[in-house]
Amino acid sequence: MFDKVKEIIVDTLDCNADDVTMEASLTETLGADSLDAVELQLALEDSLGVSIPDDALTQMKTVGDIVSYLEANH
Repeated sequence: MFDKVKEIIVDTLDCNADDVTMEASLTETLGADSLDAVELQLALEDSLGVSIPDDALTQMKTVGDIVSYLEANH
């Protein structure tokens, strides 16, 4: 799951793949703002066929948070 999420993050946020680790902060490490978060949410939903509620998304601070959520809810 991590590799797929990493690929989506790199494509959506246009960031360096080496920066995308399980511990990477979406805002501090990867430079995502609120608009980026919405774009990432849509990209994840489209690519993985899942629905991510807005309130769940706001609680995801790291790449690991996203992977954990998707593993638990996919």
